[in-house]
Amino acid sequence: MAVQRWLQGGGIQPQTAAFVAEALNDKLRRKLTLSDLGFLDAPSEPPTPGTGYDASLPEALAMLDGIAQLNPQDGMAGASLLPESEVHSAVFAWLVSRPDDLVRDPAATRQVGMRDVAAMRTVADTFSKLDFLYGGGHGHIALRHYFQHEVIPLLKSGFSPKVGKALFGAAAETLQLLGWTAYDRGHHHIANRYLLSTLRLAQAADDRMLGARVLTNLSHQANYLGMAPRAMQLARASVEGGKGGSTPRGMALFLAHEARALSTVQDCKGAARAMNEAEKFFERADTADDPEWISYMDEAELVGEFCHCFRDLKRGAEAVHFAKRAVALTDPKYARTVGFVRMVLAQSQLLNGEPEEAATTATQAVEGVGALQSARFLRYVETFQHEISPYAGSPVVQEFNERVRAAITRTHDE
Repeated sequence: MAVQRWLQGGGIQPQTAAFVAEALNDKLRRKLTLSDLGFLDAPSEPPTPGTGYDASLPEALAMLDGIAQLNPQDGMAGASLLPESEVHSAVFAWLVSRPDDLVRDPAATRQVGMRDVAAMRTVADTFSKLDFLYGGGHGHIALRHYFQHEVIPLLKSGFSPKVGKALFGAAAETLQLLGWTAYDRGHHHIANRYLLSTLRLAQAADDRMLGARVLTNLSHQANYLGMAPRAMQLARASVEGGKGGSTPRGMALFLAHEARALSTVQDCKGAARAMNEAEKFFERADTADDPEWISYMDEAELVGEFCHCFRDLKRGAEAVHFAKRAVALTDPKYARTVGFVRMVLAQSQLLNGEPEEAATTATQAVEGVGALQSARFLRYVETFQHEISPYAGSPVVQEFNERVRAAITRTHDE
C-alpha cells in the first residue's frame, strides 16, 4: 500500500521514512539522513517513537532504538500514558499474532550463540535482585545503557532460529524489567512504552506466558494510576492470552491481578471469583516447570495480592488477616514487597478502627525498607499519612510522621 501511494504521488509517511533510513543505515553500515534518500518533505529528525507493535519485526527493532533512548531528562517523566487506542491496537495485535520467522542472516558480521543469551539472562537476574531489594531507583540508568548498547545490537545480529527464539525471550525479560524499574521510579509514560515494546519482543520469541505477564504489568500500572477500566481490560487480556501457553503459577499471577482490578471498581463478586480461580491454579503451581522470571510468585506474593484486594473492597478483617500472612511469609530479600504489605496491613488496621496499631505497623514499614528508592512505596506512605491525619494528635501517629520525615532526609543525604 505504501509503494502504491508513492507511485500515485502521495509521498511517504514520516514514520515510514524513518524506518527506511534506519534499515539502510544497518545494511550499509553508515549514517544516511532522510535528505540523502530523497525524502525532502520528511522532517529532519525522526518522530517520537510510538509502540512499534503492529510493524514488521525489522521496523519494530528500528523503533526500539528510539524507545530505548527515552529517559526522564527528555521531559517525559510526568507525561500521561499512551492513548487508549494505541494500547488496544497493540493488545489486539498480540492476541491474534503468530510467531515471527527468525531466519539466520548469513551476511551478519556477528553471530549470536547461547552463551550470549545466558549472559543476558544473568545480567537481567542481577538487576532484578537489585530492584526487589532497593527499588527501581537503583540500577535503572545502568540497565537502560546495557539494553541500548548490548541487547539491541544482538537482536540485529545473526542467529539460528533456536538461538533467535531464546535471544528474543531474554531480551523481552530484560526490557520488561527496564519498564518495571521506570514504573517504580514514577516515570509512567516511559514505562508504558517499554512494556508495550516488550510485548512485541515476546511475540517474536513465541512466548505467550511472557506476553501475558507483560499485560499483567500494564494492568498493574493502570490500576495504580486509577485507570480501572484499562486495568480490567489488560488483566482480562492477560488471562485469555495466557491460556494454553502458561503454567499454573503464571495463570495464578494473571488472575490475581484481574482480582486486583475488579476490587478497585468494587466488584466484590467478580474479585472473589478471580481470587478463587487464582488460588486453584496456585494449588497446582508445582506441577509444571516455570521460567525463572516467575520464581517470585510464591504463596507470599499471592497472599499479598489478596490483601490488596480486601483492602480496596473495604473488608478490613480479611485484609488484616491476609496482610499479616503476607508479612510473615515474604522473604526479606523482597524488601520492597515487605514494605508494601506492611503498609497495606497498616491501612487495613485503620479500616478496623485501630489507628495506633496502624501507625505502629506503618512505622515498621518505613524503618524496614532502608535504602529503598521507590516512588510507589513513597506514595503508599503518603496515602496512609492522609488517611490517618484525623488522628494526628496521637503520640504514636506523631512518631510515625517524624520517622517518615527522618527517613526521607536520610535518603536524600545518602
